[in-house]
Amino acid sequence: MPKTGMRPIRRAQLIQATLGVIDQAGLANATMAGIARQAGTSTGIVSHYFGDKMGLLQATMRSVLRDLFRAMHDRRQALRDASPGARLHAMIDANFDASQISNAVRKTWLAFWSSSMHEPALQRLQRINQRRMQSNLCCVFLEAMPPDRARNAATGLAAMIDGLWLRAALSNDAADTELARRLAYQYVAFQLAGPARTPEKSSARKPA
Repeated sequence: MPKTGMRPIRRAQLIQATLGVIDQAGLANATMAGIARQAGTSTGIVSHYFGDKMGLLQATMRSVLRDLFRAMHDRRQALRDASPGARLHAMIDANFDASQISNAVRKTWLAFWSSSMHEPALQRLQRINQRRMQSNLCCVFLEAMPPDRARNAATGLAAMIDGLWLRAALSNDAADTELARRLAYQYVAFQLAGPARTPEKSSARKPA
């Protein structure tokens, strides 16, 4: 009979094993047997906790997403009374947190995005992630601009974070990660500066 409290420990071990196998072999070559070996357990135990490979990938991505939003929450709490710009910077930083840019996690994110185009359960998880990010960004932008602009600014920043993260992840270069953060900061500064004013037309007549 399993010991009391063993279930969350075992699940965490299997999720870490999944990250390790995806890092080493890729999702396509990550088998239940390989994950069980990595965790030092049996394939039956893996099936008991997660059902199948897709169930294990879902659980692994939920764990990665929890790490992401924990990093975001901690940074926002530390800057609760700061300016909107500082809090948006903190949210950008959370997406480039160490928990999100390790080799294993980068490869798992890429595998998740690819698989989510074909697996309804993963699509739902991706939609939840997108909506949560959009909502969090929009709430901060709303402190500095009207609702329509805030929604557009949030959509643009979310897309920029994803794109910059992807470029940095594929290059696996720390310099690219720092550049990505700086570019996202610049976007925030541009949005918070407000729309550019068009010069007013002078009503005075030019001298002949």
